[in-house]
Amino acid sequence: MKLLLVRHGQSEWNAQGRWQGQADPPLTELGRKQARLASQSLGSFDAIIASPLQRASETAAIISAQMGVGPVITVENLKERSAGDWSGLTRAEIEDQYPGYLADGRRPPGYEHDAELIDRVRAGLIEVEDNVGGDTALVVCHGGVIYVLEEELGEQWERLGNLGARWIDIEAGQIRLGERATLIDESLTTTQAKGTL
Repeated sequence: MKLLLVRHGQSEWNAQGRWQGQADPPLTELGRKQARLASQSLGSFDAIIASPLQRASETAAIISAQMGVGPVITVENLKERSAGDWSGLTRAEIEDQYPGYLADGRRPPGYEHDAELIDRVRAGLIEVEDNVGGDTALVVCHGGVIYVLEEELGEQWERLGNLGARWIDIEAGQIRLGERATLIDESLTTTQAKGTL
């Protein structure tokens, strides 16, 4: 099965530079526009899947309505990584409250580490493979979900803007990375530093 993993549209906290984690801020108007524009560059899909967090589920709902594919199926295990005590903070606030943590790669209490996250994401993708019919599905999720999968499969970290995407193949639970894809003009994406969820 081929899956196109897509990062959601711009959320209110993306626009403010705040770490979101599993907090649930809504899309901005730009985020909604990004979703509508992305739907014009997509091919055909048998299903549309989303994280239950509203920035992903609303992005998926907009694309679903534009493409006439639905309903959107939500998968709990495709939620963003928990940012723990950093949820809602900007990089400057993190540096102020946790001096040197970002530079040293340290994380706060409650942060979901890579090993936990990759296990959860794999379970979510296997759930999609096992329960969603068809050969191709669009999966609207989060930067952290895509990054941890890429890193687990040997790719170096590279920023992924809103509505940036990565193809994967999944067969009998085995995942292979395909190409990255850009669904909208780069000038319509937000600039996020590494680690901003």
